[in-house]
Amino acid sequence: MRDDEIRRILTDANPWWRAAAAGTDPTVWTVDHRLLRDRSTHDLGFRPHVLDDIATGPVTDQLVVLTGPRRIGKSVTLIDTAAALCGRDDVDPRQIIHFPCDGMRDRDLRRALTLGRELTRSVDSDRPRPRVWLLDEVSGVPGWSSVLKAARDGTAVGDETVVATGSRWAGKEDIEGNLMAGRAGSGPGRRRRLLLPMSFRDYIAATRPELQRFSTIDPSRLQEPGVAAELDKVAFDVDAYDLAWQAYLTCGGFPRAVAEHSRTGEVSIGYMRDLAAWLRRDVDPDAAPESLPRLLDALAHRASSPLNIGSTSGDLGYHSREALDLRIRRLIASQAAVTCSRRKGDRLVPGTQAKLYLTDPVLAWLPSRLRAGLEPPDMTRLTETTLGVGLARAIDDLDEGRWVSGDTIGYTRTTSDKEIDFAPVSIPSAEGASSTVPLESKWVDQGWRGEARTIDGKYGSGILATKTILDTSHRVWAVPAPLLSLLLL
Repeated sequence: MRDDEIRRILTDANPWWRAAAAGTDPTVWTVDHRLLRDRSTHDLGFRPHVLDDIATGPVTDQLVVLTGPRRIGKSVTLIDTAAALCGRDDVDPRQIIHFPCDGMRDRDLRRALTLGRELTRSVDSDRPRPRVWLLDEVSGVPGWSSVLKAARDGTAVGDETVVATGSRWAGKEDIEGNLMAGRAGSGPGRRRRLLLPMSFRDYIAATRPELQRFSTIDPSRLQEPGVAAELDKVAFDVDAYDLAWQAYLTCGGFPRAVAEHSRTGEVSIGYMRDLAAWLRRDVDPDAAPESLPRLLDALAHRASSPLNIGSTSGDLGYHSREALDLRIRRLIASQAAVTCSRRKGDRLVPGTQAKLYLTDPVLAWLPSRLRAGLEPPDMTRLTETTLGVGLARAIDDLDEGRWVSGDTIGYTRTTSDKEIDFAPVSIPSAEGASSTVPLESKWVDQGWRGEARTIDGKYGSGILATKTILDTSHRVWAVPAPLLSLLLL
């Protein structure tokens, strides 16, 4: 790419520079910005807080790698961050450099870092000022982490703030070695961050604000007496939470899907096709159009059991188990799925089959919406999946990097070969290492004591996620799934 092309991209992507040059309101561009205008058509007021510290804190010496699925709003979050920075009295808009990296090569990115500083050099007229680099979808640039490593090692970028986003991380990118080993800056914030679909807490805040949202609890402290007291306060309203939960399991947490479902009662077929297009691009680009719905259908209907790669690949008509394994690895890399491996104690059991959970309920609805003859997902499996994803996110919140390394949730088996959905795993705490409370998802509204025998016999405590039953008077508690989800995330 020629310098003039990169200069034009930079100029178009940073409309606040013009305001700075003209001495006008540095936030006036937000009125007509395309991404912000598009959001306004389906805006319920939800804003992720994943970059709040960048928007309000020091603008020096911090590196953040932000990952999340496509269509989740990473680009809009970068633009919101730029707008917040532009509104600060202590930041000159020319310090903010936003660069969309889709379709770029490593040398284009390297050149953009040079040209971005050159185009904003007027801000350094009285003294050098640090830049805030907002690099959107940089993970699509082969070798991007090496480019940033060189820039942070050998130029002023090493003392500045860099936010690098991406939707799909290539396994050959050594992000840890290139960017996290002594080069992430001295800022107090998390270096690796996730922007995932709205949680159930976010969903009810946007659509059912009358429902109480009590505080989240460390997953190792879910059965403390104070938690039981908080749950008792909302016992009268479990039916309302149940209805909200079923609605959430129907539309998921992609903000546009939530808005459409809230306004019309369903997610539009157009947006379903947008999501399918993203997944097909990242997961199965060379296959026939019906391949993706069949893949998601197979995974959604097998979610509550360890996935047999051999039999599933045969059912899908793949020529080998490696073909399915490749697609699963791409799903995980695209933040569309998370694994739940078998554990014994706190250790993974090598050579065993893992369960696979889609990271948002709406992905399980794509098959039946886009291809005739495929069955809708059932609420029982969706409940287990959504609780598992919520627990995985909660663990990553406590211990940075666990999600991307695949070291969050795990199931276990008893001596009689019965399965417990979510075994205890070690997490950090102020007192040292602790273990998460064991969880089992059944989504029943009667006979829960019989369902609790397995987890009781294995651990002598734990929580059974039910449909509407709340009972904290036994060693194993019965807690409605939506209330457990609120405790986790």
